[in-house]
Amino acid sequence: MAIYLSKESKVLVQGMTGGEGMKHTRRMLAAGTNVVGGVNPRKAGRTVEFDVPEGADGTGGACVAVPVFGSVAEGMHATGADVTVVFVPPAFAKAAVLEAADAGIGLAVVITEGIPVHDSVAFTAYARRRGTRVVGPNCPGLISPGQSNAGIIPADIARPGRIGLVSKSGTLTYQLMHELRDIGFSTCVGIGGDPVVGTTHIDCLAAFQEDSDTDLIVLIGEIGGDAEERAAAYIREHVTKPVVGYIAGFTAPEGKTMGHAGAIVSGSTGTAQAKKEALEAAGVRVGGTPTETARLVLTLLEDRRRAA
Repeated sequence: MAIYLSKESKVLVQGMTGGEGMKHTRRMLAAGTNVVGGVNPRKAGRTVEFDVPEGADGTGGACVAVPVFGSVAEGMHATGADVTVVFVPPAFAKAAVLEAADAGIGLAVVITEGIPVHDSVAFTAYARRRGTRVVGPNCPGLISPGQSNAGIIPADIARPGRIGLVSKSGTLTYQLMHELRDIGFSTCVGIGGDPVVGTTHIDCLAAFQEDSDTDLIVLIGEIGGDAEERAAAYIREHVTKPVVGYIAGFTAPEGKTMGHAGAIVSGSTGTAQAKKEALEAAGVRVGGTPTETARLVLTLLEDRRRAA
C-alpha cells in the first residue's frame, strides 16, 4: 500500500523536454515510474527517447520512448494518466496547474520553486475546487519506494517498508530516508516549504492513519507559520499510530528567512521550540537531530515488536 502514488500511477511530465524535465524524467523512469507522456504544445507529436540506466532494484536499463502531447487533457485521453509532475518556469507554473486541474487529473506535483505566492494561492484553491490534489510547490515530490517516484527524490536511498514520511524540507526528507533505509517506507511526501502549499502535514497524517501498511509516521517541520502546531492538534484528536517528529531551525535568527520562503520567525510566532512543545504535548516524540530522530523511530518499532 501507499498514499497518493502507487505502481498503478500513470505519470505525465509538464515541461519534460526542458533541461530539468529531461534529467528527472530519466531518473523517474529508472526508478520504475510509469511515465506515459510529456506535455509541451510546441513539441506535440514528437517522441523523446530516454536512455535509462538500470536502477538499484533492476528496473530501467533500456531505451524508453515517451510521446509528447500538446496538452494535459490530450495526454490523459491518450494514456489514462492520473498524475502530472510540473517542471516549468515560475512564470508559467500557474497556467500549467490550472490546465492540469481543468483536465481533471487527480494529482499535480509542482516541483518549481520561486512561484509568486499569489499564483500559488490561486492555483491551489482552483485545483482544490476541481478535485485535483496539488503537492508543492517548491517541493521534491513524493515516492512510494519500489512502486513509483514523482519528482526529484533519489530513488536509491530507501527501500519499501512500513514508515510514512511527510516533510517540509527536501534535503531532510533525503536524510531521514537514508537514516532509515534498512527499515523502509510506504510513501515519502515532500510537501514544500512555501507559505502556501497544496497538501499539508494534516492531509498526509490523515492518509497515513488510514493506510493499513503504514505502522509509524515521521513528521519533519521547520520554523515559520503554525502548520506544525495545527498538525499537533490533529494528531492529538485523530492519529492513533506513533508519530516521531523533527523541527529544523532552532538556531535561526529572528526575522530572517532561512531557505524556504515560509521559514521565517516573527516574534514568538513560528519558533522551533514552540513547535516542539506542541508536538510533544500531543504525544509525539521529537528528536533533536535527524540522527536522533531516526533512533527514536527504531526504538518505537522495537517496542512495538516486543509488545506484539
